[in-house]
Formats: sequence, structure tokens, C-alpha cells
Amino acid sequence: MERKDLIKKWLDNELNPQELEAFKKLEDYKELTTLSNNLTRFKAPEYNVHEELNAALQNINTSKKESKTHLLRPILRIAAILAISFSVYYYTTTLDTNFATLAAQKTTIELPDASNVSLNAMSTLVFNESRWDKNRDVTLEGEAFFKVAKGATFNVKTKHGMVTVLGTEFNVKQRDDYFEVICYEGSVKVTHNSDIVILKPGNSFLKIDGKLIAREKETSLHPSWINNESYFKSMPFEYVVREFERQYNVSINPQNVDIKQLFTGSFSHNNIELALKSITLPLDVKYNFKNKTSIELSRD
Repeated sequence: MERKDLIKKWLDNELNPQELEAFKKLEDYKELTTLSNNLTRFKAPEYNVHEELNAALQNINTSKKESKTHLLRPILRIAAILAISFSVYYYTTTLDTNFATLAAQKTTIELPDASNVSLNAMSTLVFNESRWDKNRDVTLEGEAFFKVAKGATFNVKTKHGMVTVLGTEFNVKQRDDYFEVICYEGSVKVTHNSDIVILKPGNSFLKIDGKLIAREKETSLHPSWINNESYFKSMPFEYVVREFERQYNVSINPQNVDIKQLFTGSFSHNNIELALKSITLPLDVKYNFKNKTSIELSRD
């Protein structure tokens, strides 16, 4: 990718991990990042438009013999400073911070108010740092566990619904036709289409294909994936397969396996052979590696 394209995508927060590494190798990488940091801290100087305009008009009245070009300079100066101030303000207040994880990758993010977000594999979190004091809003695609510091209303926006809290711990999972919120501490409000539900510790909200699924009360203190393990309770096997693919960056092809059958169990994120046995043995399913990144499931 050309240098100008990398810089443009960097300014728009659209670099993927590979492009980010290429951007860091640019000769002027340090200068570009220094400029960006300075801009985010920049505050336009106080500027009294009326005083400058009066001064400009006074200069015009006392300098009638000067050329028209010279008379316009004070006014042009006002316009230039206003334009620069507005440009810097617009740049620093519309720039979003974007975090994304790849398959088999997790990360932890500290938000401006010291809230913490653990981001699961193949997930994206977006927020605006410069507006954080006024709007504690984040946009999530994928799955994340939140520990929210007490303060103003905190909103997690997803394409399936919104979760609103003041200060609590909860997990949000939004994958295709799957939307789940589990409250671990405090309380959260879930808004999904016409549904509005208040969750207390141990309560959950789960919709699959638009259908509300009843769940037993959660007894753990945090989601299992935080400890590198995925746990399922009476979950259609296809969702187990999808999560396995995300955690191990592989493709799974179920041959004559009923992916709608319910699965209860777990698999580790640290040992693929052990994990495969954990999800196949309970269902009497066999697995076969076609190559390093492709696995076939089948029944005899």
C-alpha cells in the first residue's frame, strides 16, 4: 500500500493490524504521531471576533489612501484564524478511538474514566475520547466484558440493541443473529427493539434468531472466556463451532453432523486437540484435520 493511502487510513482509524505495522515503518512515523498527539491536546486560543472586527474597521477609516488589498488584510486574518480554530476543533472532537482483535486474540482496554473492557476474539470497540466527559458511549461488534466505573450513564451500542448502566460488571455478546447480555454486578438495562429489560446480578438476556431464550441464573463472577475457556449450556452446536473457529482461527466443516442439536460443555482456548475432543466426544462426532487451518467433522 502506498504511503499516502496508509496515512489516510491511519487518520480515519481504519488500519488493520498488518497495515498498522507497515505504517509504523514509514520514515516520518514519529513526526506524524507527534503531530496527532499535539492536535488532540490543542486548544484554540481565545479570540475576540468583535474586537478584531472593530480594529479592522478603524484601520479602514484611518487609512483611506491605502490600497483595497491592504484594507482587506485584517478581515482576511479574522477569517483565517476562525477557519483554523474550527478545523482543529472538528478534527479533535470527531476522531474516534478504535480497538479490534483478530481470531485467537484477546485484549484489555482502559477507558478514559478508568473503566475496563476485555475484548474477546474477532471483536471491535469504538469510542470518542474527546467527548467522553459528556458521553460515555461505546459501540461494540463481537463480545466484551465490561467493568464500568461509577459515574454518568454508560451506553454499549450494538446493531441488535443497547445496554445502559451507571457502574457495574456485565458481558455483551453480539454475533450475527445472536445477542446476549449477562449481568454480574449492579444492574443493567437492555433495550432490544420493543423489549426493555432490567437485569440484576446473575440475570441474562438472550435472543437467537429473534427468539427470546430462557436461561438459568448465572452463578460465576465473570464470563468463562476471560479465563481462556468457552462454556455452553444447552446451546445449538453451530454456535459452539463458530466460537471454536474464532478462538483457534480455523475453519470447521460439519459433514453429516446435526448442528442444531443442543450442546452442554466447554473447551479450552490453549490446546486445540484437547478442545476438539471436548466438543466432539459428547456428541459421538469424529474430527479430521484437512490442513492446519481446516477441520472436518463427521459421524460414522
